[in-house]
Amino acid sequence: MVRFGRWRGAAAAVALLGGLLGGPGASPAAAGTPGGTPSLPQTGTSFLDHDALLRGVQDPAWFKANIPFLDVPDQQIRDVYYYRWQTYKEHLVYTGPEYGWLSSEFLQPVGYGAPYGGISAAAGHQITEGRWLRDRRYADDVVDYWLGGPGQFPKPRTDGVNADTSDWAHEYSFWAADAVWQQMLATGDRSFAKSQLASLVQQYDGWDNHFNQALGLYWQAPVWDATEYSASSYESSEPYHGGHGYRPTINAYQYGDARAIAAIAALAGDTGTANDFQARATALRGAVQAHLWDEGRQFYYGVARDDNPSLAKTGSRELMGYLPWMFDMAPAANAGAFAQLKDSGGFAAPYGPTTVERRSPWFMYQAGACCRWDGPSWPFATSQTLTAAANLLEDYPAQSVFSGADYVQLLHTYAATQYRDGAPYVAEAHDPDRDSWLYDGNNHSEDYNHSTYNDNVISGLIGLRGQSDDTLVVKPLAPASWDYFALENTPYHGHDVTVLWDRTGSRYGQGAGLHVYVDGRQAAARTGLGAVTVDVGAPDVRPAADPTVDIAANGQRHASGPQPFASYTSPYDNVWNAVDGIVYREGIPENSRWTSYATPHASDSYGVDFGRNQRTADVRLHFYDDGGGVRTPADYDLQYWTGTAWATVPGQSRSPAAPLANGENRITFPALTTSRLRVVAPNAGGGTGWGLSEFEVRAAPVFQIANVNSGKLLAVENASLSDSADVQQYTDNGTPDHLWRLVKAGSGWYKIVNVHSGLLLAVEGASTALSAQIQQYHDSGTSDHLWRLVDAGGGQYKIVNRNSGLVLGVAGMSTGDSADVVQYSDNGTADHLWTLRPAASP
Repeated sequence: MVRFGRWRGAAAAVALLGGLLGGPGASPAAAGTPGGTPSLPQTGTSFLDHDALLRGVQDPAWFKANIPFLDVPDQQIRDVYYYRWQTYKEHLVYTGPEYGWLSSEFLQPVGYGAPYGGISAAAGHQITEGRWLRDRRYADDVVDYWLGGPGQFPKPRTDGVNADTSDWAHEYSFWAADAVWQQMLATGDRSFAKSQLASLVQQYDGWDNHFNQALGLYWQAPVWDATEYSASSYESSEPYHGGHGYRPTINAYQYGDARAIAAIAALAGDTGTANDFQARATALRGAVQAHLWDEGRQFYYGVARDDNPSLAKTGSRELMGYLPWMFDMAPAANAGAFAQLKDSGGFAAPYGPTTVERRSPWFMYQAGACCRWDGPSWPFATSQTLTAAANLLEDYPAQSVFSGADYVQLLHTYAATQYRDGAPYVAEAHDPDRDSWLYDGNNHSEDYNHSTYNDNVISGLIGLRGQSDDTLVVKPLAPASWDYFALENTPYHGHDVTVLWDRTGSRYGQGAGLHVYVDGRQAAARTGLGAVTVDVGAPDVRPAADPTVDIAANGQRHASGPQPFASYTSPYDNVWNAVDGIVYREGIPENSRWTSYATPHASDSYGVDFGRNQRTADVRLHFYDDGGGVRTPADYDLQYWTGTAWATVPGQSRSPAAPLANGENRITFPALTTSRLRVVAPNAGGGTGWGLSEFEVRAAPVFQIANVNSGKLLAVENASLSDSADVQQYTDNGTPDHLWRLVKAGSGWYKIVNVHSGLLLAVEGASTALSAQIQQYHDSGTSDHLWRLVDAGGGQYKIVNRNSGLVLGVAGMSTGDSADVVQYSDNGTADHLWTLRPAASP
């Protein structure tokens, strides 16, 4: 019987289910700790030289504020760790105030991606990796993007998009709920996880059309597992897509998600859902073992769905056979499969593991052409295998097939693979036997964000095993033969946790042995390297101290949004690149920047026209500097439009004082209202220009909500402060009842709060009827107070009520002042479309 150690946190969550997941229970108080108000970061330890570890890293202040610091004797493991945090940062896309952050896969969006460049295939990796950042907004926003934002938008029906699914979050197989659960185990934010429950159930059930009730298994095509041209594919009649099959991939993902939903439901006190999904998980585990496990070959295989009445398994071992261990699904007796990771006829390779065993007739078949999963080493699959291997070692009974030393060797191989020309680098897939990336398209594959690595270091090598109660289990897989290792100030449940091993006590000066610190205080120590459990205290899940949004971002170039302008733009660049919400690392082909390179001018300017007055007190400039034809200006002047002329913004406070290359330059000042801002800076001469990776204007998240049909604003009748006052449309006359705040409520739902009254946008009597009046009301917790913004294109949105499923509209499609705002079925009329305009708040 497997002891579900990876799910020990889940065990606390489902104690009320009678220990269905095994392990200790949590106290009721621990399970229900709420969030609070903004706070500063916790104070941790300072054993490591953070400046030295970040030497050469651009924008080091961001990394100091966000990442755990690693010190290990394996230089490649260490250097790739810091490199991968840089690649993670540059893939953070600020989509705008409505949806916040997205983690992209390709630096340049591809045609088959979701809005803003999202691709669901690696979203589980991106959430799991991002859970270790101190600022939780990044990973939280990624979750909301996929479960309640653009990820839920309908997909166009084209040959390049999975025709079996209707929305972007189901384009590829995706372990959504497990990723949310793993995130919660690291952050301790139980409220956020619980807020996703309904959306996670919906996401799970969205695969019902891929479920064979008789077999109890899910099916998927290899290409929609993101594994085109695999050995399974070549055994079908369509090598690119591959035939539909009952694969270890989607079945393991659905098992992990069922377990996660059961645990989250238990946290929420929803025993019915918890029991339902635990039963689903149990049944799925049995079906996978019965149909996909081959006892003779000691491995999990796919089974073709069509023209296969005997349910014969595929002929080759593929790396996807380790996915059941990624979710603690496989029985302990199946551990023999891990022998293949060390077998020269299996998956072992100098730059491996390979994606199909070497014995396969399909090994490296046509691998010179992109993109084959029939032998090349794909970080996507390697990181999954490392997670599976860590779980085998951390969660299962002791076995003799695969050791901690084997894990460290596999991790070292993975790190060694992530190099090009002697420097850390990751692309799509690597030759398993030569130091060469096979699939590395120019302006396409660089710094590819399609896998974890840092999570494998943190939760595997160092052994931070998150729990759903107030404890942390530390079970390092790093070898006792190492003289030292340290992971400093890992954000865990809102606390800073440091783990260090000093075999002799000479490196860190804290004595010999293993030491664990919580918020700068030693919480545990032992002389030998082994497992420890520490009490970290109640989670501190207060929101980030900076509540502002970037009102200059317009990555989709909507005509209704902010419009960039410049006195001169290099023909190699684009004026839009500095308001696209992306800051790339300098030195890669896709650099998203505006520059004045080759300018004929002594100075140039770059700015943003908001189209209406905005109130701000905070601008952030990311100067681009390539060390050649684009250099950081010696000085700059931030200016605002007075209505008749440009003037220097008064009272500026700059951090840093002098312009900083390839990092954030923050300018704060007494709040002012203006329709345009610009920065003016001198050029160095001789065609040398200056540039910006991003021009941010920060403001409170306050909006005018304008009807597309009438052009009028969402308002409250007579600017009332009372419950049940009617919501109407009205001409923009500057009254504060025309201003609204968006407050996230989880899973992409918002509370829309009137700035003037403090009351919420609601439906009269929580009605589900057509033409029901929209009113304002105090926050009583009813679902008619929740709304979702559905992107309708061109910067326009449909605003959907959670309780009724109806959209916000105007009675009779009126264009007049004081016309009532109502809810109605989505029939395509223009009065159902709205724009959100960042607005000057009082």
